[in-house]
Amino acid sequence: QVQLVESGGGLVQPGGSLRLSCAASGTIFSIYAMGWYRQAPGKQRELVAAISSGGSTSYADSVKGRFTISRDNAKNTVYLQMNSLKPEDTAIYYCNTESPRTYAAWGQGTQVTVSS
Repeated sequence: QVQLVESGGGLVQPGGSLRLSCAASGTIFSIYAMGWYRQAPGKQRELVAAISSGGSTSYADSVKGRFTISRDNAKNTVYLQMNSLKPEDTAIYYCNTESPRTYAAWGQGTQVTVSS
């Protein structure tokens, strides 16, 4: 059974940086395109960044140029480097496969709070 464990969140001032990690177990991680999602209070979960099995990346317009997604298939881990953080980036961040057809059970996520 697939397990996803997100970590690396925290409280940061506007303009600051954080690096999130997502460790996956129980699956052939390297064959899946993976994504980072976020859910802010009162809003729907949204996909903010994705990376294919071969390393091609895509980003939501709201984070383009500030966030970088990467993966280490040997470690079954996907990362999200977040720079120039804004208060509107405040949310719980989750990882999962990019395609809803292959979703694993959602993890607990990691809270990111951007505030002065």
